[in-house]
Amino acid sequence: MNTRETCSRLKKAISSLAAAALCFTSLLARAEEPSDRVASAAKVFQELAADKNKGLPINTLNQAVCVVILPSVKKAGLIVGAEYGRGIMSCRGGKKFDGPWSAPIMMRSSGGSFGLQAGGEATDYVVLVMNDAGARAVMKGRAKLGADASIAAGPTGGTAQASTTATMQAQMLSYSRAKGVFGGVSLSGTSLGPDDGDNEKLYGKKVSGEQIFSGTVPVPPSAKDLIAELEGASPTKTVAENK
Repeated sequence: MNTRETCSRLKKAISSLAAAALCFTSLLARAEEPSDRVASAAKVFQELAADKNKGLPINTLNQAVCVVILPSVKKAGLIVGAEYGRGIMSCRGGKKFDGPWSAPIMMRSSGGSFGLQAGGEATDYVVLVMNDAGARAVMKGRAKLGADASIAAGPTGGTAQASTTATMQAQMLSYSRAKGVFGGVSLSGTSLGPDDGDNEKLYGKKVSGEQIFSGTVPVPPSAKDLIAELEGASPTKTVAENK
């Protein structure tokens, strides 16, 4: 077998592995009902907000206009890794994004990574959306983070605040938690947007992310705990001194 044939077969093998990884993670994400993911998101947020030393920085949360929570994002692969996650986004209501937290918009994310990997792992992701432009970019469709909306690893610790220019100017701040360890992580390159199918399942009819945000549909019973956790942790939006 010559070098060209070897390379061709290797490319086909890698493509097959990538497709298998994507199918596997997609099936894992679909195994859970939307109402279950809302409950999982509430639990993730509750645990991170309750940790005053190493959890979600309340100072930063108070400045956010939206919160995206992707519980248990699965990563699977042998040579080619792929990530596929589903979760929720809730935003502060009103034209200025300074009102009560909205009913959850079901979300989905996707991204890929290359490298030697074995087995699978689950990671919780939290994204704080820091301005209305970032919120609308994600709400209206499949936004590619880092291109359609700027994103940076968020500051960590209960009282942490953005300290670098890049972080302070980012439209989104991202975090992850795996094996109990919480920290800022860059999600640049990840696609994020509303999951129309899951929104229809949760609300019983076709409804867009913008319609959910506007309050045209009531908060589903499964989201009562989530909204209560958000309101309890950050009932009022504050404005950063540097903005």
